[in-house]
Amino acid sequence: MIYKAREGQISYGEVIGILMLDTFTPFIPGDVGNASTYSFPVRFETVKGLTVKRIFNKDQTAYDSLLESAQNLAAQGVKAITGDCGFMAIFQQELANKMDIPIFLSSMLQVQFMASLFGKNSQVGIISANGNSINDKSLLTEVGIDDSVPIVIRGLEDKPYFYESVIKEVGQLDPAKIEREVVEVAKKMVDENPEIKSILLECSVLPPYAKAVQQATKLPVFDYLTMINYVYSSLIKHEYNGIY
Repeated sequence: MIYKAREGQISYGEVIGILMLDTFTPFIPGDVGNASTYSFPVRFETVKGLTVKRIFNKDQTAYDSLLESAQNLAAQGVKAITGDCGFMAIFQQELANKMDIPIFLSSMLQVQFMASLFGKNSQVGIISANGNSINDKSLLTEVGIDDSVPIVIRGLEDKPYFYESVIKEVGQLDPAKIEREVVEVAKKMVDENPEIKSILLECSVLPPYAKAVQQATKLPVFDYLTMINYVYSSLIKHEYNGIY
């Protein structure tokens, strides 16, 4: 095989590109923003100026910066692009229409699939970084969630340590404290809504706590990583060898 260089590309082999908010939060192992989370190479690109405050306020004026960052990732050879905040859902359709590679910005793209796994009376529980802001029909519609999809949303904005670490961005994070807050919200949500049959951890900082949530609720738990790994598996196929 002859390999040919691509004009302007400085590294190769990164299949998944990840658009990052312009934040000041440590990304621990298991976080979408930590490269050691993955069993395959990923490439990060910060969307300059797209802060937590702007994304929670659904600031549509950030689209041009987001598009430029997505185009930078595509120019470096990534085969699909995701994000590190479920609220990027506001840009999902517009960016997907513009790009020629798969775009899956929000973890909430999984909700329609999750709802189809169980009977008609079941519900999908969503734990969000900001429950007040995410409960917006225009945002949910972008990722295929309408009134026919039974969801229950709970936010973490009122949890003091999560607020300080992730929303206020004080620059440090204690995983044990956040885990306790997330599990507390998950258990209360399921206790109050027994028809919940699966849980989505919407925020990109929450995958490290998925195991604890599953152990506490005994339910299937989806997050950004289940989505990223799923898309990756569709792009990179392997031969199977074994015993027959």
